[in-house]
Amino acid sequence: MTYFMYDVHGNAVDEPDAGTVRRLVQEALAATDTDNPDVSLTHESGWSLSAFAGGLLLWENVEDETAAAGSLDKVAEEEVLRLFALLARGEADKVAELDWQRAA
Repeated sequence: MTYFMYDVHGNAVDEPDAGTVRRLVQEALAATDTDNPDVSLTHESGWSLSAFAGGLLLWENVEDETAAAGSLDKVAEEEVLRLFALLARGEADKVAELDWQRAA
């Protein structure tokens, strides 16, 4: 397994296909349930991308606490899907190139 996702219910999905990723992302972007407001895709490299309702994205390395986390707001659905696909293919460097807002 090279990547997995968590859906809005907290269920893990190993290496979902593009159609499943789209469905899970759409559920998160439209979610009104504040108990489970996001979906995430985590690559075996430790990089993780989470999508929240309204297009908020969180970028972090869950295995490296020294790696700077970042966020983007109001990201369109197609861009979210593009970024999830990049990470699923292991292209974390391309995702990292974005202008992530870093915590001070």
